[in-house]
Amino acid sequence: MVLPGLKDSQGVTRQLAIGAGKDSNIYIVERNNMGKFDPNKNNIYQEIDNALGGGIWSMPAYFNKSVYFGAVGNKLMQFKFTNAKLSTTPVSKSSLSFTYPGTTPAVSANGNSNGIVWAIEHGSPSTLHAYDATTLATELYNSNQAANSRDHFGIASKFGTPMLANGKVYVGTRTSVAAFGLLP
Repeated sequence: MVLPGLKDSQGVTRQLAIGAGKDSNIYIVERNNMGKFDPNKNNIYQEIDNALGGGIWSMPAYFNKSVYFGAVGNKLMQFKFTNAKLSTTPVSKSSLSFTYPGTTPAVSANGNSNGIVWAIEHGSPSTLHAYDATTLATELYNSNQAANSRDHFGIASKFGTPMLANGKVYVGTRTSVAAFGLLP
């Protein structure tokens, strides 16, 4: 994922990209200085080994200098940038662990405030979760909490990502698309 410019401790703006994979490591590279293959040189800006406790089959989400990862078999985790360096341990986690294939978070917000991190828990039925972007320990909503199974939507697509548009959250299922929004 391409990140916005982040200032380091010397005031230099770093143009970074971040990713992770099946090895549970987080890798950050400088987009303007990725180098070429050289077996004697490591061009990685920052590497955090075993940070995720499970493999990643998804993309992270970014909001206000925080990055959110949903590794397989682990909790949704928030890491924070300070001086263009990512925290080496999560600054917050959800209480829920996400089974295979993990979760691909998405963020909705009003500019730089009121951030909500959305995540799909895969299962039968699947569940849409909403967390406070400042602390994932605070769950704001999940689609299992309404009476009479009102917000159940079936089984989400395998690698589905919540889609945010026009004040609604959309979730692709195996047979349809579920739309979530404010009730009239």
